[in-house]
Amino acid sequence: MSPLVLLDYAGVAVFAVSGALAAGKRGGTAITFAFFAAVTGIGGGTLRDLLLDVPVFWVVDPGYVAVCVAGAALTWAAAAGGGGPSAAWRRSALLWLDAVGLAAYAVVGAAKAASLGVAPLVCVVMGVLTACFGGIVRDVLAGRPSVLLSKEIYVTAALLGALTFVGLRLLGSPAIWAEGFGVLAGFGLRAAALGWGWSLPAFGRAEDQPPPP
Repeated sequence: MSPLVLLDYAGVAVFAVSGALAAGKRGGTAITFAFFAAVTGIGGGTLRDLLLDVPVFWVVDPGYVAVCVAGAALTWAAAAGGGGPSAAWRRSALLWLDAVGLAAYAVVGAAKAASLGVAPLVCVVMGVLTACFGGIVRDVLAGRPSVLLSKEIYVTAALLGALTFVGLRLLGSPAIWAEGFGVLAGFGLRAAALGWGWSLPAFGRAEDQPPPP
């Protein structure tokens, strides 16, 4: 199994667990856990493959769905045993697992597009969509504010990871090095944002926020 396929499975797995954790925060059933895990784990890759007009990856290889179900089952078992993890632990785990999945999937999406010979800019876009779409759908289904409407460094981290991969490949770097540095760049930026509270500047004042006193 190639390093990229392993990275793909790892991205699906951590996103699936983050989706199951989001279901747990809403007090969902086992079916809800599995559904959230699948939507989060394979949602971004599904959109990518549909846009690239290629067979959807999890239809070709059902192992990805099995990984999502396994992630949901493990998360359900952990939540059911011993009273389950605290709300603070679930939130922390959700954020960090999401960061890992974001970085991995940004590179996987860009790499798959590159393997099909599409333009470098399109490869970057596909990396960002692959990394972000599943998490966005998860948050919408969970009734959480979309990350797109916040100042969080999230999409930017995926963009950096995809850009790093594509840029290094254009410079002639071996694929495995480009993949590794792409993941490190995306995760590093997201981790720094989580650790130090970095955020992007916002335009004006959100309409749903009251004016300052």
